[in-house]
Amino acid sequence: MYVIVVYDVKVERVNKVKGFLRQNLFWIQNSVFEGELTNSEFKKVSDGLMNIIDEECDSVIIYKFMMEESLTRDVLGVEKSPIDEIL
Repeated sequence: MYVIVVYDVKVERVNKVKGFLRQNLFWIQNSVFEGELTNSEFKKVSDGLMNIIDEECDSVIIYKFMMEESLTRDVLGVEKSPIDEIL
């Protein structure tokens, strides 16, 4: 699967999140990573992020492209700008 990871975390965790994601994905721009992952690699990334972030104040969004027609969205922690509020 191809994933895009975007995050908004407190400054004291930014370098931990960035360093962790650089081990598995490509850094695209501030707070954005993307790349190809197997299911087991995805679980490793997701679990690793959950061990780093504070779910009460940090936000990580992972967009997963399983097939061309399919896109799922996982939100870890707080969703800062819910899609259902966009007109």
